[in-house]
Amino acid sequence: MTAPLSRRGALTGAATLGVGVPLLAACGDDGGSSAADPATSSPTAPATSTSPTAAETTTAATGAPAGDGLVATSEVPVGGGVILKDASLVVTQPSEGEFKAFSALCTHQGCLVTSVSDNSIACACHGSSFSAEDGAVKGGPAPSALAEVAVTVSGDQVVKA
Repeated sequence: MTAPLSRRGALTGAATLGVGVPLLAACGDDGGSSAADPATSSPTAPATSTSPTAAETTTAATGAPAGDGLVATSEVPVGGGVILKDASLVVTQPSEGEFKAFSALCTHQGCLVTSVSDNSIACACHGSSFSAEDGAVKGGPAPSALAEVAVTVSGDQVVKA
């Protein structure tokens, strides 16, 4: 026969559950969010980031300038790029006079990419990196390339084709 549950046994069990359940939840997967639901992901860069160095050639912009242009060609550094946060686009210049544009939402969990330098687009959320030439995955957990957006140059502006 089993002994009846004592008060001490009940409190010990409750305390174990009270500590164990949150620990297990913290170790579990949140189910992830898809790129179609970026609002539930963490689109911010880690708090350990420092001010940009001379080697970083990313320009952040809040959106397109007046007119149909996405960004002035003079604002897009060779080997770097401009992240257009409001448009969720990243415009790159892999080589002199060659302009490309891609979705700025990482294909891993929909975070906004954070920098472009040395012909590489980086997402600081989980460490994915992409080619500034064709958007292909170069490293990290991203499952697929960034979606390319057709652009052309009109005057001194990069515009959607």
